Amino acid sequence: MSNDPVSAALAPAAVTVRRVAIVAVADFELLDVTGPLSLFASATLDGAVDGPAAYRCRLVGAAAGTVSASIGVALTLDAGFADTDPTDFDTVLVAGGAGARRAAADPALLEWLRAAAGVRRLASVCTGAFVLAQAGLLDGRRATTHWRHAERLAADHPKVRVDADRIYLRDGNVWTSAGVTAGMDMALAMIAEDLGRRPALELARLKVMYMHRPGGQSQFSAELALQSADEPRLVRLQDWVFENLSSSLTVEDLAGHAAMSPRHFNRVFTRAVGISPARFVERARVDAARRRLERDGGSIEVIAHDTGFGSAERMRRSFLRQLGIAPSDYRQRFGPRTRELSP
Repeated sequence: MSNDPVSAALAPAAVTVRRVAIVAVADFELLDVTGPLSLFASATLDGAVDGPAAYRCRLVGAAAGTVSASIGVALTLDAGFADTDPTDFDTVLVAGGAGARRAAADPALLEWLRAAAGVRRLASVCTGAFVLAQAGLLDGRRATTHWRHAERLAADHPKVRVDADRIYLRDGNVWTSAGVTAGMDMALAMIAEDLGRRPALELARLKVMYMHRPGGQSQFSAELALQSADEPRLVRLQDWVFENLSSSLTVEDLAGHAAMSPRHFNRVFTRAVGISPARFVERARVDAARRRLERDGGSIEVIAHDTGFGSAERMRRSFLRQLGIAPSDYRQRFGPRTRELSP
């Protein structure tokens, strides 16, 4: 064994096989469970495909036996809350889904999670955050969930400091993540913390996923925001906005197209979508510019002009505000040349 302190610092944090409990309730989101499960089950202590297993996973729920996902697929639970000690696990992760918010009223689940409060790592995926919040485990902490449910989480649990734009977030020993595939980002970050960057990077390559996704949830929500609005005129407005990004797109412009007065439009839009019309237009422009950067080699100045920013500097500021990354860096990571060179 090398006595080199640098080599020692880069070595895996431990060789112990860590035990992971993934909590699934009826009508869970399938990928909230199988995404993290696949990563933990595939992780090895040395990063090799056939190396020694780093984790032992168990599915836990109301009782041992089958439990159905929201899409009808069933998984077999290894154990129920009554016959499992949560403190036996290194990591306890609560999956989200349509049934998670209903399960937040289950006294057995809440009691089991409160008993798990002292484990090394407690986590949730998507609406699993509602379960942790109902158990009081997010009080005074920063937390995230799927962007569509963040406002409700904040309203239902005012002691939780909700950050709606994070892919995943860690506060002490509690981790929370956004929806569905974000649970895989979070699980990979946990694996990197446990085993070191190299094994985690090899696992990311094996699963064909990014080691660390830049930006937050806002990069995914702009085109979806109006589709969930109840007001038909707002839904129809979406295509028009994306077809006219190079125009000024003031509140007056949008209100006129929606056949509303600017004051009434601003109020209806903000209530239905959750952000102001100006903020939505900025997100739409960032989305359009992001797609251009991913697929063509046009100059950033031209893309900024075509998508309505007016200048590369204004586009850069919007990218940093919305995605946490500059347009040039975004192109370097996700542009056509990057995809050609990727394994």
